[in-house]
Amino acid sequence: MSEPIRILLADDQHLVRGALAALLSLEADLEVVGEVGRGDEVVARARETTPDVALLDVEMPGADGITATRDLRTALPDCRVLVVTTFGRPGYLRRALAAGASGFVVKDTPASQLADSIRRVHQGLRVVDPTLAVESLTSGESPLTARERDVLLETRGGGTVADIARALVLSEGTVRNHLSSAIGKTGARTRAEAVRIADANGWL
Repeated sequence: MSEPIRILLADDQHLVRGALAALLSLEADLEVVGEVGRGDEVVARARETTPDVALLDVEMPGADGITATRDLRTALPDCRVLVVTTFGRPGYLRRALAAGASGFVVKDTPASQLADSIRRVHQGLRVVDPTLAVESLTSGESPLTARERDVLLETRGGGTVADIARALVLSEGTVRNHLSSAIGKTGARTRAEAVRIADANGWL
């Protein structure tokens, strides 16, 4: 029998992580070798455990799963990444694949199907939730520039224009310009609505 596929799990919800580990451990050819609850712990734990496949959640403290995917693929190119998320948003799918993920599935995927996705990713194949794939093709790329995205991310925290300007080392006038542009591109009426729309599309 060949060696089992070594898996690293990254999810900030302990119960979800534990459930995934328990389900995957029932598969004879899969072995969970490490678990972390923060995105900024992924690379260090991967270096310790040398997984074949990393299952990464999108929304985690420290660093999101997309950033963690990019960092992991740079640090350990042989480790493939399967993003497993509650948030099935086309923008997340596009960004995850651009960061180097080999697959993207939602958390309500049946356990047997998730195990099969891990095997396929390990073989070098690409696995993408079919519904998300269609939505991604029809929704198009994010209309936001990198700076507009940064400004909306800071806005999500509830800060004033002055707070955002300080955080991003920009002038208040520049922040207002980026906010105005982002509001126009998302079709929103307010900056709070722009954040909600961008969030819903996975652009943030």
